[in-house]
Amino acid sequence: MTSVLIVDDQPMQRFGFRMLLESQDDLKVAGEAGTGTDAVRLAAELRPDVVLMDIRMPGMDGIEATRRVVSTGDDGPRVLILTTFDMDEYAYAGLRAGASGFLIKDALPEELLAGIRAVAAGDAIVAPSLTRRLLDAYVDHLPASPGTAPGPDPRIASLTDREREILTVIAQGWTNSEIAQRLHLAESTVKTHVSRILAKTGARDRVQAVIVAYDAKLVEPA
Repeated sequence: MTSVLIVDDQPMQRFGFRMLLESQDDLKVAGEAGTGTDAVRLAAELRPDVVLMDIRMPGMDGIEATRRVVSTGDDGPRVLILTTFDMDEYAYAGLRAGASGFLIKDALPEELLAGIRAVAAGDAIVAPSLTRRLLDAYVDHLPASPGTAPGPDPRIASLTDREREILTVIAQGWTNSEIAQRLHLAESTVKTHVSRILAKTGARDRVQAVIVAYDAKLVEPA
């Protein structure tokens, strides 16, 4: 069973999410929160697999709540944020804060369920091309990821030349199959490289790896 913490300041919205999740045999609602502060507290107490996080809430917003939830480490909950527009600066800020993906609030029920399952399995659900469009649009307007500083980025220091090359093309929006085809590698080899890149950079998923690549200036906004 995948447990989900629902975070939204609208009671009717939470009710709708709860009804949808409770209709699934493999998903259960761990709890509900109406504020970012409650979300952080309940995420620590209940240890859900996924936090379904609204962005715009009074007081502590979903961005700061996401940052605090994911700061508990790799074994902490994964965050799936909800936003109004796919090219929203809040979506970008949510990814910067450590979210594993985002969905539009008017997504179809099956899209929401698939997104929750993907995030719970450790996959990022934002297409690499969309991640890059978001970063290109907003990278110069918001602060860098917490902990980054001017100069060489230590998170990529231990990457091999091949791993650095693959991280660069991931940030350019290439999928695993495209990397395999264009670099003449087996797709299983690409997956191995990606796993090593995530481990070495400390990125929780592919989305966070793209952000590392931007922070390290491996790619520049188009």
